[in-house]
Amino acid sequence: MRRELSQDYNLSLLDDTKTFKRLELALRKSHELDQTENMNGAAANFCYEDCKDEMWNPENFSLLWGTWLWENSSPFQRVKLNQLYWVAYYSQIISAEIATIFYNQTSAASLYGMEDFRIICDTLDLESTQERAHINAFKTVSEEVEINLFGERVFTYPMRNPFVQTMIFSDLNQLQKTLRKAQLSTYAVLSAHRPFIGCQYFVVRGLRTLNGKIVQQKLSKYCLDSNDVKSKPVPSQISYFHFMDESFHFNTSTVVSHDAIRSVPSPNGFERLVSNMAVKGCQKDHYNFSTAINGIFWYDPALYPKIYKILRSPIFGMSHAESLEAMKKSFCYDSDGLQASHLTHKQALESYKKYLVDFQYVNAFNKEMKLMGQNSVEKHLKENQRQLKVFERKVKDHGVKLTSLTPNSGILLDHAKN
Repeated sequence: MRRELSQDYNLSLLDDTKTFKRLELALRKSHELDQTENMNGAAANFCYEDCKDEMWNPENFSLLWGTWLWENSSPFQRVKLNQLYWVAYYSQIISAEIATIFYNQTSAASLYGMEDFRIICDTLDLESTQERAHINAFKTVSEEVEINLFGERVFTYPMRNPFVQTMIFSDLNQLQKTLRKAQLSTYAVLSAHRPFIGCQYFVVRGLRTLNGKIVQQKLSKYCLDSNDVKSKPVPSQISYFHFMDESFHFNTSTVVSHDAIRSVPSPNGFERLVSNMAVKGCQKDHYNFSTAINGIFWYDPALYPKIYKILRSPIFGMSHAESLEAMKKSFCYDSDGLQASHLTHKQALESYKKYLVDFQYVNAFNKEMKLMGQNSVEKHLKENQRQLKVFERKVKDHGVKLTSLTPNSGILLDHAKN
């Protein structure tokens, strides 16, 4: 049975022998199975020309898989949609891992002030090093792909700070984004000063990682199904190496949030409020699900300009009218792709509920995922239909078209201009 959170400020983590041993074992295994060298090697060896004709993920993890566009695409186009799923998916993961690096350190700042919490801080240091290797690999591949296919960014972006809205394509307006930035900044300060909030951060990290596990295990299986991991395309190898590291990261989140938290002071009313606001923020970020990309809870209408660009590019070569019609048929009607994304959303929601069930300070609204659970296929389609009409009024023929598609056009990615 779980112990109550202690009010004793002098408790040492060593008093909880079982938890300490679990942390020791996890840290040792993390070092033994660290994929940083493999990640760095894969990034250094990546050449798009070597794998441009291959799928990098299981087929159903392709951009707009199971929609009208997928069903009417050629084998060549399907390969590109599969590769663009990889680029889009890991562009979101980059954003999440930038935030993870920062909040690992702010949380460690408060936890190091507790008795014998060094082992957690050492674990977080290793994880942050791994996250930097992950980000470098994802950026290297994604940016080279977009240079070759489009000559400019589509899903990628320059490096960013951790206070930017983590969900890249969301339904937040500018005022909400500004408020979220202020909330993230405040949470960083609180997590660095208050051990309970420092531990509670790993509840939020655990929830976000749970969703990743659902998809990343399937992406890594693309390599696991092969007897020789190194025989698969480099991006597929990177997916596998990433999942190996993230499995240990999720274990850290679980042990710290469920067990090590018992060795810090019990939360006061303010800390309970902040903690529930953080979980509610996760619900807001994961309210949507995307027809375009299964497993990332993006807001489809925010993707419309990006998908339009892809349809106007030489990959599809569609006219303005053809592009809008393809988007209407793909985003505004039920499809196998939409149902698959909705199923992933439901699986994530149920896993979040199970993760939170033992936390006494989490309120019923969060434990039952009331906000996230309000979305549905019907609401999703109505919003996509409404917003596509808005997009059609805004976009003019050629208005969002890629003006050039060659790396020498002068509109290269930011870092390539030099």
